[in-house]
Amino acid sequence: MNTRIVRRAALSLLPAIAASVMAACGSPAMMSSSITTSLDDGRSGLITFASVTPRSTGDYLSHYANGEKAVITGELSMPADGPRVVPAVIILHGSSGVNRGEGVWAQRMNALGYASFVVDSFTGRGIRNTEKDQTQLAMTADIADAYAALRLLATDARIDKNRIAVMGFSRGGVAALYSALEPFRLAAMEGGLRFAAHVAFYPSCGISYESAHLDGSPILMLVGGKDNYTPAAPCIAYADTLRSRGVPVTLKEYPDAWHGFDRPTRVHSIPLATSARECHGSYDLDSRTFTMVRNGLTLSGASAVAESKRCLTTGVTLGGDPEAQAKSPAEVAAFLNAAFE
Repeated sequence: MNTRIVRRAALSLLPAIAASVMAACGSPAMMSSSITTSLDDGRSGLITFASVTPRSTGDYLSHYANGEKAVITGELSMPADGPRVVPAVIILHGSSGVNRGEGVWAQRMNALGYASFVVDSFTGRGIRNTEKDQTQLAMTADIADAYAALRLLATDARIDKNRIAVMGFSRGGVAALYSALEPFRLAAMEGGLRFAAHVAFYPSCGISYESAHLDGSPILMLVGGKDNYTPAAPCIAYADTLRSRGVPVTLKEYPDAWHGFDRPTRVHSIPLATSARECHGSYDLDSRTFTMVRNGLTLSGASAVAESKRCLTTGVTLGGDPEAQAKSPAEVAAFLNAAFE
């Protein structure tokens, strides 16, 4: 069957999936709520909506339409004053789940005159955090949630569907960055709807997603020079590669910043948190091939999968950085202002 037909059929079924999904993954509070498929009633606040939970990158690309359904939530907030139709920013959290930091950024977006939508990818799936075990939820699930949120916000008459950006932190930054790749968008979306901009705070780039086809929207990457959770160097190299292909990428490095540099927290260590800082590889979305590099040798197939587990290490440092805290809000504001023009 034509994949476009399958995708259209799957998206049309979203209003009908509530019962089966809530029984599997909904909390009691969520089970008492109905799934929101349209924001044409102008509601704000906590929104319950549908997404999917791909088990792997291949699962996302090949079986998105028939993927395991999920019910998640997002907090929608509109700017206090402004024009009748405004841009919006979807905000994706990191491995510790939604915390005060995402709320602060939501308020900043509202102050700029943008709607904000903070997505919670964990609670509806029964996950508290993934710091010690990222295998609880595939990174592509966050990308699926980003696109589910994009579809939903596009139904709101108060929001300009052509000016919706995505911003994420750590694993949310992974989704914000790689959702720029067209194979991810085409698997999830019907028609030409796409993100107007991508803002990725300290994403993981050591094992990158690759494609010759991107959505053409500008990308802002913000990284910390001392980050030992998701190191800056692979992201700098990835940004250079994208630029060589004509992709509009801006990268800001804060030399003395650790992971989580935008948050007002003390610098501290998490001994059991898992990092892929020693991992080097890529998943080519166009050819559907996964490779890893070890000691100069390129591994594929089962060897690559084994290496992606072997290379993981534990122990990371997190904490705020005064320079990054002072400068990153202005960097993001300037970037979004240009993207939304």
